[in-house]
Amino acid sequence: MHTETKEETFTLDEILSSIKTVRRLILWNDDVNSFEHVIFCMMKYLKYSEGQAEKIAFKVHNEGKCTVLEGSFTEVEVYRKILKQEGLTVSVD
Repeated sequence: MHTETKEETFTLDEILSSIKTVRRLILWNDDVNSFEHVIFCMMKYLKYSEGQAEKIAFKVHNEGKCTVLEGSFTEVEVYRKILKQEGLTVSVD
């Protein structure tokens, strides 16, 4: 019995684009963190303005979640760990 394999070729651009998949850091609503703490963390770590951070806090409160950062898996994962250490409920999608 002979098994035939089909060889696929990809361009460098195709390979790089598959590696650069955009990930999202999602902040989830919880009953633990105050608005003030969420706003503080958004400003300190993600460099949002106070107004932007307040909008994020209210969106999380009203909708249950909010995307707070988009980027490579490595970048998003760094911030996920930082925000988790601050007690926030976050995940990467």
